[in-house]
Amino acid sequence: MSLGDTDSLIYHPASISRARQSIRKDAHLVEGVGEDLLRLSVGLEDVGDLIGDLRQALQVL
Repeated sequence: MSLGDTDSLIYHPASISRARQSIRKDAHLVEGVGEDLLRLSVGLEDVGDLIGDLRQALQVL
C-alpha cells in the first residue's frame, strides 16, 4: 500500500494504527478518526470501473 500512487486503494485507518501499536506504543488514532472510517484514495483508473468496483464491494456489506 502506498498513498500517493496512481492506483486507487481503500483502507481502514484503525487497523493500520493497531498494527503500528505493536511497534510504537504511542501510536493512536487522531481525534475524529473512528473505527468506522474508511479512507478512499482515488487514482487514475476509469471512473466507471471505480464506481462498479465500489458498488460490488458495498453489496457484500
